[in-house]
Amino acid sequence: MLVKKKSFTNGSPDYILIGVIISLLVIGVVMVYSSSFVWAEYKFNDAWFYVKRQLLFAGAGVGAMIFTMNLPYTTWKKYAKLILLLCFGLLFLVLIPGIGIVRGGAQSWIGIGAFSIQPSEFMKLGLIIFLAAYLSSYQKYITSFKKGFLPSILLIFSAFGLIMLQPDLGTGMVLVLTCMVMVFTAGARMSHFLGLGIIGIVGFIGLVLSAPYRISRITAFLNPWEDPLGDGFQIIQSLYAIGPGGLMGLGLGKSLQKYFYLPEPQTDFIFAILGEELGFIGGSAVIILFLLLLWRGIKVSLEAPDSFSRFLALGIVSMLAIQAMINISVVIGLIPVTGITLPFLSYGGSSLTLILCSVGILLNISKYTKI
Repeated sequence: MLVKKKSFTNGSPDYILIGVIISLLVIGVVMVYSSSFVWAEYKFNDAWFYVKRQLLFAGAGVGAMIFTMNLPYTTWKKYAKLILLLCFGLLFLVLIPGIGIVRGGAQSWIGIGAFSIQPSEFMKLGLIIFLAAYLSSYQKYITSFKKGFLPSILLIFSAFGLIMLQPDLGTGMVLVLTCMVMVFTAGARMSHFLGLGIIGIVGFIGLVLSAPYRISRITAFLNPWEDPLGDGFQIIQSLYAIGPGGLMGLGLGKSLQKYFYLPEPQTDFIFAILGEELGFIGGSAVIILFLLLLWRGIKVSLEAPDSFSRFLALGIVSMLAIQAMINISVVIGLIPVTGITLPFLSYGGSSLTLILCSVGILLNISKYTKI
């Protein structure tokens, strides 16, 4: 009896995944304008200031997505070491006085004039690519603490350490959690994770105690009304935005919190304005789109043709899901403020461009799934 073998082909990308990506991107552009036009008119005398820049970022990102979607994913494995070295080089550069740009208390950007990039965003993708290559080659050693697990962890926390020197705890958390998902699915022992978890808890407490503003964020999370005009201000205003939204919302463009109550609502807290204007239904629709993205991404990973593409797809979709989960949890008051963007929706050049570049790689892998 003849058995038909499963085969792989360079076919069409996952069109459902493309639809989800485009839907989130369109919603993002609309919400960047709706959440920012009041502040943009006041600060720049141009209500379209932020949305024009976001459209420029989106255009560059879509171009990068199309390029990476048509670039064979095997290319990334070939240059994984070089990409990682470049990312580490950028992280070192951003820490040099006069080169790194300080914004919001963090020295996280490199740039000239209006153009700037955030190296930590590049590191997230660069480390995912390298770790996928490493795990695909050394997966058989991952159960060994010295030969497989320890080298992975040292690499991950070296990148985390440099990001924390900026400091940028939010991005560092996303990077570590994403890489932990990859290492865990590669088959690492639970006993190794248990030991790492204990060390991680102690280290996290040390990081919190070493910076007074982190302690303030935690106390503000536990009781934001204790300091309503200080550390608790942002989360209170975020809840004031989501609460009145109700089921249907106040209507697109009709938010009250963007009138100088919620600081820079087009960035980390854009989901709060979306909830206020589009209500529970609008917020749920966005969450459903992220769940669809997670489902299709995991499906691509499971059906990918080799171990490198499986780990790479898993890393990309894990990064997006973890970042979205943390951002939305912050906005609705479930966890302390961390300062990370909502993928596809929040205003920002480096973040949006790198996210679209990442999903382009995911779409390329989807071309090679089983038929």
